[in-house]
Formats: sequence, C-alpha cells, structure tokens
Amino acid sequence: MRSVFALSLVLVALAVFGPMLAPHDPTAINIPNRLSSPSEQWPLGTDALGRDILSRLLYGARWSLGLAFLISVIGLSIGTLVGLAAAQGGKLADWALMRTTDTFLAFPELVAAVVIAGLLGAGTGSLIFALGITSWMRYARVARGVGLSLKNRGFVIQAKLAGLSPLAIARSHYVPALVPSLIVVWTGMFARAILGISALGFLGFGVQPPMPEWGTMLLDARIHMRSTPLQMIWPGLSVAACVLAINLCGDALRDSLVDRQS
Repeated sequence: MRSVFALSLVLVALAVFGPMLAPHDPTAINIPNRLSSPSEQWPLGTDALGRDILSRLLYGARWSLGLAFLISVIGLSIGTLVGLAAAQGGKLADWALMRTTDTFLAFPELVAAVVIAGLLGAGTGSLIFALGITSWMRYARVARGVGLSLKNRGFVIQAKLAGLSPLAIARSHYVPALVPSLIVVWTGMFARAILGISALGFLGFGVQPPMPEWGTMLLDARIHMRSTPLQMIWPGLSVAACVLAINLCGDALRDSLVDRQS
C-alpha cells in the first residue's frame, strides 16, 4: 500500500504543482528554435512552433488528470444514482433503468464519445459531456448489485419501518457498503478517462490550442513523426505512465479489500 500511496501522491502533485515546475511558458512561440533536440535549455526539445515540450507536458498534466478526475466523478455520481434507483425501485423501474444501461453498454464508449463530441463540436465542454455521459454504466451495475443484496436485509427493513426516507437509507446503509467496490471501479474508469481525453484530443475534439493537453500534443506532433519522433514519444509515454500507475493503484486496492474480507 505504500507504493500505491506514493504513486497517488505523484499523480496529485503532477496535476497540482506541474505548471509551477515548468521552466518556460508552454504557449510561447519561438520559431528560431523550432524542432530543437533535447538540450540544457530545452530538456525534452521543442515542437514545430518552438514551444518547450517539457513545459507543455507539465501544464498538460493538469488538463489530462484534472479533466479525467472530473469525468470519472461525473460517471460515478450518475451511475450510483441510477443503480440505487434500480435497486430500490419496483420491477418496472429496475427493468427500464437496466435496459437503458444495457443500451449504453452496447456501444463502445470511445466511439459513442467521438460521435457525441462530433455532434456538439470541439471544445472542453463537449469533451466532458461526451465522456461523462458514456462512463456511468459500470457504476450503475455495481450499485444495483450491492443495493439488491441489501434491500431485504433486516437493518434496511427496520430503517424503512422507522420511517426513514430512501435518501437517508441510502446514505446510512447503501453508500458505506458501496464505497469499497466503487473505489476499485473508479480507479479503472479514471484511467479510461485519461485515454478517452487523449484520444479525443488527438482527433481534434478535445482541449483546443494553444492550451497544452497530451492528446493535442500527439496531434500536433504527428506531422513530424518521422523527422522528430520524440515529439510524439514524450506525451505518449506520459499517458501510458499515468494509466499504468492508476491501474496499479486499482489492483493494489482490490487486493487489499480481498485480504480484509478473507
């Protein structure tokens, strides 16, 4: 768990303090130094407009990780509400909500997000909506499963007989039971959100220039992929490293929860 805690701290620090560590302005154009190789002045080189790649990576961390956190929280909130509503509602509500969930699951999340973002137009708001609205289904299934397992338990029935509202019952009984499972799902969806943001950015639907974001940096660098491949390698490695770190955190949390239950 110490390694998980350390990885989490690194990611949080990268998102919060990354821009403060940037040696240059990430949007400053410097044509005479365009496509420079790594040097003391430009530790990771410069892009086609002479902008410092290291500075853009550090600023891009706030966009990629910050937006991924927001999107995963949106998906968590929607999915938990849908799952608990299906579990606590009647058969008709359960059927309608789960068939809606199955319909969303029938479409690949990234493909659906690209279609939605394409219809709404490029921009950060469209990206958040597109990825948020396509990331809640797994939470809903988990929340429904836990909700159904608790629905007929004695303490829940007693709470109903005591006159507690469904919201109070959910807050006092359902949510504490849901937290361990949802945390594990959330870590996986957080990593998927980073990939989704980078993918939409690479397709031109994400954060718009000149603001740096890892997917947008990949898009800008693809033209010079053969002559200066490092332009694509650095943001690609950043995405891969963050996704790997988050997945490792999720695996460690899952193993920890399994050990506690056994």
